[in-house]
Amino acid sequence: MAERILGKTLATVSLSVALASVTVKSSGCCSIPACRNTFSFCGFHLSSNIMSSSNGAKENSHNKARTSPYPGSKVQRSQVPNEKVGWFVEWQDYNPVEYTAASVLAGPRWADPQISESNFSPKFNEKDGHVERKSQNGLYEIENGRPRNPAGRTGLVGRGLLGRWGPNHAADPIITRWKRDGSGNKITHPVSGKNILQFVAIKRKDCGEWAIPGGMVDPGEKISATLKREFGEEALNSLQKSSAEKRELEEQLHKLFSQEHLVIYKGYVDDPRNTDNAWMETEAVNYHDETGEIMDNLTLEAGDDAGRVKWVDISDQLQLYGSHSQFIKLVAEKRDAHWSEDSGTECRGL
Repeated sequence: MAERILGKTLATVSLSVALASVTVKSSGCCSIPACRNTFSFCGFHLSSNIMSSSNGAKENSHNKARTSPYPGSKVQRSQVPNEKVGWFVEWQDYNPVEYTAASVLAGPRWADPQISESNFSPKFNEKDGHVERKSQNGLYEIENGRPRNPAGRTGLVGRGLLGRWGPNHAADPIITRWKRDGSGNKITHPVSGKNILQFVAIKRKDCGEWAIPGGMVDPGEKISATLKREFGEEALNSLQKSSAEKRELEEQLHKLFSQEHLVIYKGYVDDPRNTDNAWMETEAVNYHDETGEIMDNLTLEAGDDAGRVKWVDISDQLQLYGSHSQFIKLVAEKRDAHWSEDSGTECRGL
């Protein structure tokens, strides 16, 4: 009982990060170059609309985690109206669907066993061996032995396609450069007058949507290592390179990932794979190749989970997987790059 009361008290602080309304504010404590080789927020503080524990979810928040059918299946979630997303809203008739994908139940190395297994005693809200079970948004509540999604109800219990009970940690490397003309001059947008920024995007094989080339953090792996590994595997096809090619590629990647960088977002992600008991969290980091010389020596080649890869102009016309459009918008704002001709324009197709 004490554990539940503590969880509810802390939930008022960390409950439900809504990425649709994330904004970044500069505290002015440091300039961008001062952030070199650090994974701190360096003066850029994330503020977000928090779901009200008494009124339920705010409009346009926690939507992707309630969509049906569940990815890769025909499973339909129980419908959860906006006003009943929040756990503090009493809902005695709430009857979520139970679903964990067969690929997860098969017991791959990246997945937890079922909670019911006698030899499985996860240490939630802390480091559990090499598995990080802490949430980037604070403590989450445990109910009937299962962790509870801090953002609210999703209409589905179990793990779906996610391997870990509780937070599933990912890393998203956002690699950018300035768009330039044949003479090497930066290209400005004719309406906004701001320089056009480009980023490396992949087309995911699983859903066909364009996305940032990121992936899951392996147990015991540092975020910096995940960022470099995932970019190499998905955007440069590093897994298929020869030993000599891999060594050359590693040298270029070291240069790229030693550049100054910005932590754009860190925390809960409104993802279609989320369930009441398992959810996605990520750290999105922007590495910027100011002159473009490093990326000029790297040939983009789709690999691993990517079907295609290319440089994409950043603007409000992007429609990307999950919450990736919001991350890209934050990068444009921090780099003072072009984003929109009209601040009221909605996101459209890529």
